[in-house]
Amino acid sequence: MNQKIINQHLVISFPQFEPALINVLTEHASLKEFNEGDLLMNTGQNMRFTMLVVEGLVKLYREAEDGSEFFMYYIQPGSACALSMICSTKQETSEVKASAVDKTTVLAVPTSLMDELMKTYKTWYYFVLETYRARFEELLIVIDHISFKAMDERLEFYLEKQHLELNTRKLMLTHGEIANDLNSSREVISRLLKKMEQQKKVILHRSYIEYLK
Repeated sequence: MNQKIINQHLVISFPQFEPALINVLTEHASLKEFNEGDLLMNTGQNMRFTMLVVEGLVKLYREAEDGSEFFMYYIQPGSACALSMICSTKQETSEVKASAVDKTTVLAVPTSLMDELMKTYKTWYYFVLETYRARFEELLIVIDHISFKAMDERLEFYLEKQHLELNTRKLMLTHGEIANDLNSSREVISRLLKKMEQQKKVILHRSYIEYLK
């Protein structure tokens, strides 16, 4: 039964995969389900599989030694975690954390398959390259904002990204969560959000932020 479900997920979420590749993944991948807030990947964890997201949304972030966190990007259905690919292929431990934003389903592809998939299936080879390229570009944008943008610009970019990725103007985010994601303080974020509200870019509600731009 699980193999039938896995096959359906692959056909729907990864239509670019060739039939032979889908058959191999159906046979060897395992189905894993996570609830909101569950960790899919933790700092220092040995990666024994690559994650293909088929339902839900995954948040990837970096954790500092003092416990503070920095948001990197989201992984949508039909995408994979590039860092889990690298870590699993090189048999290294993870240097990032990944958590489920809401109820999430992933297909776990064993590390032992990586070399075979890259050598045998062109659609997997190109998928891996595209995954690396897309994530690298996202990280460049993040680095640009950290290096060259003031915190108010970074906050606006962050909220816009949340709006686009989550496909909603109702952002269920606390000021503390935003501060963690941007490696700032709650006081600074609250002040900048208030300024954005005065500029009619957001409306601050008791339990969420309404994005207006």
